[in-house]
Order: sequence, then C-alpha cells, then structure tokens
Amino acid sequence: MEAFRAHLEKFIHISEEELGSVLSYFRVLEVKKKENLLCEGEVCRSVFFVVKGCLRKFFINEKGIEQTTEFAIENWWITDTFAYERQSKTDFGIQAVERSVVLAIDFQDREKLLEKHPVMERYFRMVYQRSSAAAERRIRYLYELSKEESYIQFSTLYPWFIQRIPQYLVASFLGFTPEYLSEIRAKLRL
Repeated sequence: MEAFRAHLEKFIHISEEELGSVLSYFRVLEVKKKENLLCEGEVCRSVFFVVKGCLRKFFINEKGIEQTTEFAIENWWITDTFAYERQSKTDFGIQAVERSVVLAIDFQDREKLLEKHPVMERYFRMVYQRSSAAAERRIRYLYELSKEESYIQFSTLYPWFIQRIPQYLVASFLGFTPEYLSEIRAKLRL
C-alpha cells in the first residue's frame, strides 16, 4: 500500500507503525471492469480510495440514460458523500471503468479510525476541501462554458482521461451524446 502511504504523506506525517494501524481499518477490494461497488437504492456504507484503476459515479436520468457525474483514478476518493455521511440510500451507482484495486472503509470503521488516529481527521478534511473546490469549479464551468469549450477544458486539464476512458463515458460526464462528442472531436481536428 505504498501508493496510499505516499498519498497520506502529501497531507500528514504518519509513522510506519501508525500506517499499519490505519490500514487495518480498510478492506482491499479487487474489482473487475464494469463491476458495481454501489448500486442505486443501496445504503452507502463505504468510501473508496483507488489504489489502481478507475471508477465512476453515475445515476440513471428520467430518460433511462446513465449520466456519469464523477471519475476517480489512482489516489482519488469516491463515494456518494451525502448518503455516506447519513448512512442512507444512494441515488447513484459506483462502477469500475477498468480492472481496479481499491481500499474501502465503512462509516463505523472510519469513525473508529478517526478516534484512534486524530491526524486522519486533518487528512480527510483536506481531501474533502479539495473535492469541494473541484465540485465548485465544475459547477461554474457548467454555467459558463459551451459544450465545445467544456470538452476542450476537460481534455486540457485531464488529458489522461481522454486516453484512458471510453469516449461514451467522457460524453456522459460532459452531458453529451457520444455522437455529439464525435462531432466536436472531428471539428477540432480540422
């Protein structure tokens, strides 16, 4: 779990002994491509840290179409925060985009972890602050940018997603149809 330790060290200092104790609160999950970690209507019991691979969060809209709202690659966290913090049913699904290895911690274990290792409070606070700031920025882009500008912005900020994630999922994340995304890409190549 060297990747997790390196991620922790970006925010907090943690000894080898303390790391072993922290890790004991997590479960390691190996997830197959397209396997669901969370389904709509289930109680959201866990938050997931991506050690290797890629996950996505999505919902099914009123037309029955999957709408991707978030991706998580290595060193990113993902969950339905609202449902997780309230231990309630989720309106989202979380699915592996590719074969993945994740650390999962349920709500009760996280509470025990935070009680035993107060330094993890700081870590999670900093992670949530960054996540909140990214969500605020994304909302602003939804209001300010045209669809073409949204794609350019996304591909500029996250070029690895364009290489790694199927185009139909990129389209879903940006609120496009796959056909419309193809049109934008063709136009930009001219």
